[in-house]
Amino acid sequence: MFMSFPEEDLTCPVCCDIFTDPVLLSCSHSFCRTCLKNCWDTGLRECPVCRKKTSKSNPPSNLALRNVCETLLMVKRQSLALEDELSCIVHGEKLKLFCLVDKQPICVVCLSSRSHKSHECSPVEEALLDCKAELALSVESLQEKLHNLKGIQKTSADMIKYIKNQAQETQKRIKSQFEQLHQLLDQEESTRLQAVKKEEEKKIAEMKDKIKELSAEVLCVADTISFIQDRLKEEDMGLLKNFRSTQDRAKSTGLGSDNMSGLLIDVTEHIYNLKHRVLEKLFDQVGYTPVTLDPNTAHPCLILSDDLTSFHYTKQPTCCPDNPERFHMSAEVVGMTTLGSGSHHWVVETGSNQDWLLGVVSSSVPRDTDILARPENGFWTLCLRDGEFRAMTSPPIVLTVSRTPEQIKVQVDYNKGMVSFVDHADDTLIYSFTDTFTETLLPYFYSQSSHPLKIIPEKVLVTMLRQ
Repeated sequence: MFMSFPEEDLTCPVCCDIFTDPVLLSCSHSFCRTCLKNCWDTGLRECPVCRKKTSKSNPPSNLALRNVCETLLMVKRQSLALEDELSCIVHGEKLKLFCLVDKQPICVVCLSSRSHKSHECSPVEEALLDCKAELALSVESLQEKLHNLKGIQKTSADMIKYIKNQAQETQKRIKSQFEQLHQLLDQEESTRLQAVKKEEEKKIAEMKDKIKELSAEVLCVADTISFIQDRLKEEDMGLLKNFRSTQDRAKSTGLGSDNMSGLLIDVTEHIYNLKHRVLEKLFDQVGYTPVTLDPNTAHPCLILSDDLTSFHYTKQPTCCPDNPERFHMSAEVVGMTTLGSGSHHWVVETGSNQDWLLGVVSSSVPRDTDILARPENGFWTLCLRDGEFRAMTSPPIVLTVSRTPEQIKVQVDYNKGMVSFVDHADDTLIYSFTDTFTETLLPYFYSQSSHPLKIIPEKVLVTMLRQ
């Protein structure tokens, strides 16, 4: 607004500078309040320009003029600041170039200086466009990063809920399995207590029979004693005449069996190594599974059993977090047992399942990409699909089998680099891989069938180490 008239119209006639706190006289002339006061202190109270006298000792402020002057001064200060900003702080020249090495504006003198002499430069106009474009890309990249971070933040919140559900479900399964163990122990305890009770009743019955026999014998002996005592009271000749019969009766009254062995309860039979024998019986009933499935790696379309020893495929995916360990592309899952040196084996019951892959994979196989199950990709597997058995080599080999096995034994000899597949029913070899393993392996399973694949438990043998 103030640029519509010359700057001299905003200058005080006394100090010849921009008005400071201007006052307005009745003659329409304006002066700085301080300048006017100084003039009046030295002479008459009159206008320094037209000499017209005024009666007011304190003329009013010219507010409109003061606002314009303050705005002009502010613009001047901004202009000077901008000019300083556009000038080199070292040489005072305008910043017309942009150093592409140091990423800063420079003047033409800087270009010839030692600091920038060998640096590539461009005009600030071109550099401005390039910098804006680069920053726009940075903003785009950061916006994408922000979007990803928000996604991770949401996923993390969802994972907290999933972890809580996992903990509750795991605790529920633990309680269920301990309840089964408690039930087995209670049954075993009841059986053994009943055995003791049964033996107690048997021994007591035997002792009662023994006491009954002894009571009869006691009466018989007492009668014989009484009879002999009566004979002793007879006359001498009568005693002699009846002596033989009396003696025969005394001899015929013999003592019963006094063998008391085996009448007590066989405590040792019930107590010896009781915990060990109960443990052996528990092992016979619960078994041991050499491979347990890892639910954190299972594809969302796989449903795992509560004891993590079997699974089947469903078209309706479950709600689970998108964690890095999980297979995302196909219906795969691995066991939690890491296979390193030594020999390992497990048996998988395939049953009616006609679409599966079994074997081992390298621990580092990617979980978020779709790759071929080949040895060069870290897969050593046997496949059943479309009624054909295939060894998943490069390319796959179609295998001929005399019958379709329902249980497949997977054998791994890590040190020899061998992975073998055997028909568990008759130990017939189906196929064997030979390779060199460079990292640990994991049991591998794949299926797109609603019929389950199940890892068969093994019988546990308890042996004693004698030193």
